[in-house]
Amino acid sequence: MAFSAGFHPHPKISYAGAAPTGMASEAEYLEISVTERVDPERLRAGLDAALPDGLDILEVVEAGPGSLADRLQASEWEMVFPAADEQVVRAAVDAFLAATEAPVTRMFKTGPKTFDARAAVVAAEVRDEVRRVADEAGTHPYAILRVVVQHTTPVVRPDDILTALRSVADLESAASPTVTRRAQGLLQTAPAGVADPLAADKDAVGD
Repeated sequence: MAFSAGFHPHPKISYAGAAPTGMASEAEYLEISVTERVDPERLRAGLDAALPDGLDILEVVEAGPGSLADRLQASEWEMVFPAADEQVVRAAVDAFLAATEAPVTRMFKTGPKTFDARAAVVAAEVRDEVRRVADEAGTHPYAILRVVVQHTTPVVRPDDILTALRSVADLESAASPTVTRRAQGLLQTAPAGVADPLAADKDAVGD
């Protein structure tokens, strides 16, 4: 691994588009600089073995030209609402999408800032299937919301969208939704989705 120069050298690792604290993710990316060419699979196995359970390195690709951060244009988030009526969630999402804007306020280092959460949402849909989950309170349904969010400044986070759903459509959940990032990468608009940000690097290796 390459290290920075100076009296206090640090590993050359850069993280891009990290998920907010407290939210699960299956699509985190980082870049590591090395001093010599290495086998990507060997590096993946070594890093994976060094990490604690639950943190897995899925793939390592030799980087080509360009910035990884520039390829992380959007995220696909899955929000699971326990003990929620699918029709209620669907109506709230429809109201949110129909709104011209959905202002939310969040605290930043420089103080509170209000911004539009609606503008960053490229697509939002409640999945057709309604699953049921059993817990100590019994068996009840839960609704699943898929949202494609374009990365903007400031970044619109899932909690901002939940705040907007409450303010625009009075959506309240009996329990806090669980949020997981399922994908992160290049923004696709037709149909709305997120494409693999490493596809160009993989193609270059294949050539």
